[in-house]
Amino acid sequence: MHTILVTGGLGFIGAHTTVALQEQGFEVIIIDNLSNTRLSVLDGITAISGKKPIFYKIDLKEKGSISQVFKAHKIAGVIHFAASKAVNESVENPLLYYQNNLTSLVNLLQVMLENDCQNIIFSSSCTVYGQADTLPINEDAPIKPAESPYGNTKQIGEEILLDTTKASVLKAIALRYFNPIGAHHSALIGELPLGVPQNLIPFVTQTAAGIRPLLSIFGADYPTIDGTAVRDYIHVVDLANAHVKAVARLLDKKQIDAFEVFNVGTGKGTSVLQVIKTFEKVNHLKLNYKIVGRRAGDITAAYADTAKANTILGWSATQSLEDALISAWKWQKKLQSSK
Repeated sequence: MHTILVTGGLGFIGAHTTVALQEQGFEVIIIDNLSNTRLSVLDGITAISGKKPIFYKIDLKEKGSISQVFKAHKIAGVIHFAASKAVNESVENPLLYYQNNLTSLVNLLQVMLENDCQNIIFSSSCTVYGQADTLPINEDAPIKPAESPYGNTKQIGEEILLDTTKASVLKAIALRYFNPIGAHHSALIGELPLGVPQNLIPFVTQTAAGIRPLLSIFGADYPTIDGTAVRDYIHVVDLANAHVKAVARLLDKKQIDAFEVFNVGTGKGTSVLQVIKTFEKVNHLKLNYKIVGRRAGDITAAYADTAKANTILGWSATQSLEDALISAWKWQKKLQSSK
């Protein structure tokens, strides 16, 4: 069976994708520098799949270290998750994001081509669309000037891949995903931010658990159903399965174009307040929250048109918002009980 390299494979999406790959019989090698996760995630992956992935603690800014991995293994394809990913942090520290997210991608691509590895799936984002003119957003929507340095690194990353596929044998798929949430149903892996969470759901679960005294809702004056920002929240297990479908498309040489993009979401927009009220309802608890000012870099609304992924990749989201919020709380309680 083919060997797939997963960069950032101990992160939130990377860990769930590693499990999904192993369940389909792939051999998995993980590279992670542990900057925003813990080594214990490897134990959770192993407990679910019954097989421990090969792991290297490597920073992708160190090109020589990447080369050593490729020389030691025959790698059929790469799924590239490793990147800094918080919108607000990127506004505050843009140079960190440009250095980390772009240098690592260039190094990785150079090593791949030096070792005749032609297939890569890129972890992209709906942030490349900015505030879209029409909703839902399809893949033909214009790429607008980024609202944040993080979003810009995803735009530039896609441009790097497009240019490289034109000039080489590289084949690439960019999955533009919306807002991943939830956890594996086993509660053995989930979202594990270090420090103060940058995403909504871990802040919700940590507030429910009493770790955070208060949940801040950033802005209630957006032109939406209840004034709070609207996003497309997709269960991380569904998202992981989309990567497996994309890997199969690359390895089976079914691509039409050397560089392809697919939206990965549910096709449904949900406001922040709707998420909070749903979380309270399905988990039978109350959250302490308040409205504060908007965050720099945030947009009003984004949700996906998923028709292309549904028809061409043969993928669709199967799990509900309720499923995701129940699993996220189950994961948080598991974290608390293990301390």
